[in-house]
Amino acid sequence: MLLRRAPRRAGPCVTAAFAAVLAALAAAAATGAATADAPPLELFLAASSRDAAAQLVDSVVKSGPGFDAAYRALQRGRRYGAAQTGVVRLRNKTSDGVEHHYVLNVPETYDAARRYQVRFQLHGGVGGRPSNAPVGTGTIGALAGAEQIYVIPYAWNDAPWWSDDQVLNLVEILDATKRTYNIDENRVVVSGVSDGGTGAYWVAMRETTPFASFLPLNGYWMVLASGDIDDGMVFANNLRNKPIFAVNGGRDRLYPTAIVDPYIAHMKRGGVSVDYHPQPEAGHNTAWWPEVKDTFEAFVREHPRVPLPDTLTWETGRTNRAGGSGEAGRAGQSSQTGNRAHWLIIDALGAQPGDASLTDLNDMAMPPAPDFGVRTVGSRVNQVMPGSNAEKIGVKPGDGIVRFDDKPIPSGLDLADVLEDVAPGSAITLLVARNNEPVELSGTYDPQLAPVPPRHLFARGGPSGRVDLTRTGNTVTAATRGVAAFTLLLSPAQFDFAKPVTVVVNGRTAFEGKVEKNIRTLLKYAAVDNDRTMLFGAEVHVDLARRR
Repeated sequence: MLLRRAPRRAGPCVTAAFAAVLAALAAAAATGAATADAPPLELFLAASSRDAAAQLVDSVVKSGPGFDAAYRALQRGRRYGAAQTGVVRLRNKTSDGVEHHYVLNVPETYDAARRYQVRFQLHGGVGGRPSNAPVGTGTIGALAGAEQIYVIPYAWNDAPWWSDDQVLNLVEILDATKRTYNIDENRVVVSGVSDGGTGAYWVAMRETTPFASFLPLNGYWMVLASGDIDDGMVFANNLRNKPIFAVNGGRDRLYPTAIVDPYIAHMKRGGVSVDYHPQPEAGHNTAWWPEVKDTFEAFVREHPRVPLPDTLTWETGRTNRAGGSGEAGRAGQSSQTGNRAHWLIIDALGAQPGDASLTDLNDMAMPPAPDFGVRTVGSRVNQVMPGSNAEKIGVKPGDGIVRFDDKPIPSGLDLADVLEDVAPGSAITLLVARNNEPVELSGTYDPQLAPVPPRHLFARGGPSGRVDLTRTGNTVTAATRGVAAFTLLLSPAQFDFAKPVTVVVNGRTAFEGKVEKNIRTLLKYAAVDNDRTMLFGAEVHVDLARRR
């Protein structure tokens, strides 16, 4: 069968599965081998989806290629043939049953022999979209940068970027695209504008493994703390795995730099790599793009993904197995549960004796605040601190604050809220109700500066577990909190299988011994990861609960 290059124009709307079939057929045309009677390993490489590849694992193992031969073949990957260029409109029905539209912008000069950088571009204005219908021309438009493949997915009211379904959608789109086009697995980034920028933060905390970096433009991290978004499973520490490039405007009517800057500073203090480019005169737009574009693209170029990082930190509150059927679903749990980061899978939660004390990016240190010296419930004083400004003025426990500087205090309003805008040194007058009699108090507002407890940024919906890993040679050192069991995936590119592997957890040796390469493990994770640069030859399961 001879496949010709498709015309260089926008093509008809086809399904992602069909696009993947095209990739398999293209590979067949290029190799002349991926036919029904081809060797199982070639069929595996030409599989149209993760589940299709997983279903071939048994036949590949039975055919006996040997681990090293299979490993080399997976490193080479499939051979790509002709593929459609220009604006390619596609659909993806995620494994949770939701249908998504998306568009690829493929360079007209696409060459199947080259590996291409990819940028996911998440749009803004999610709340104004009532359905999954595509909007606009489907092109990257004014935000075009380096030559690459642009992926433009769509979100809407019922499937915003900050949903598990959209994370699953991006992962499945990337898998389908990699089966059709020659993608550089280590140069796939997620960017977005406004709601899309906020969505980039969400994806970074939910699914880090396939992506090199996250680039939120005019987004605001703390939107995700809203009561209708925060599901109790937003883990700030997960941002520490990948670099972030952020832009915000000083005159942005929604998220001005004045409110964004403190959180960027907090991320940096907490170990997140953030390259921040505030635009003092910019509003909620991307008029600054021509000036920032080269810096943006240089950042992407200089921060390729490390597929097998020597340090990892990951936190999750869910470990149920999801993300597809069969071996692909079990290997790729992170697609929905968020319990995997590269070569770490958190299998079970539960506090353990000797759990580590880990600094938490969810706790934001607050500066000392003025303290008048009263503790109130609404306008009723129930405690006056000895030696405080309030005691010196004459406030007593049991007083009801009626007026402040001749302004009535609404019922239920705390006095601390009233004092927020009062400058130290100001003359103040309080009218209080004491023993059912009015008493007027006056003096100077001279509060003490008192420490303030850390602010908890995101809610907690239940127990969570976290693992911090460091690899040095064949030794893995882990600090864990709230984790009962986890799995380490070992790659021949990272570990020396001829030597023993040691895993030390919270100061105690949890595993020590030789590990054998296993072709079934290699194929299981290759099916779901579809990644020539991240291949695993063995699994080490660490059960902390059993060690008690």
